[in-house]
Amino acid sequence: MAYYRERFAFDAPHQAGDFAVLVRDDAVLHLWGATDEDWRSRENLDRQPICSGAESFLAGTASCRIEVSDVDALFAELQSAGVLHDVSRAGVSATDFGTREFATLDTDGNLLTFFRWNHS
Repeated sequence: MAYYRERFAFDAPHQAGDFAVLVRDDAVLHLWGATDEDWRSRENLDRQPICSGAESFLAGTASCRIEVSDVDALFAELQSAGVLHDVSRAGVSATDFGTREFATLDTDGNLLTFFRWNHS
């Protein structure tokens, strides 16, 4: 949670154990720890690898897209925070599906993409 507060400027109005609600402007993220180790002793992992959704092997595999009003200003702010994904170090990019966006990573390697729709 400290990383999200310090690097992304999110507030954490609710924290309990390994769960937190993070808020910045109109964006609200619900995060929980990937701390379930029961999968290591479970049979039939090939058919049912995930039961709780908090298995430890899930850390670093999540992603989300967050729409923002000024993607360029947010990029400028986060550029110095050390959170940019390698694909976004050169700046905000235009996509072929109509957005301008950049990608960031948290400490576990989870992907947060901030975007703005192009409006004609």
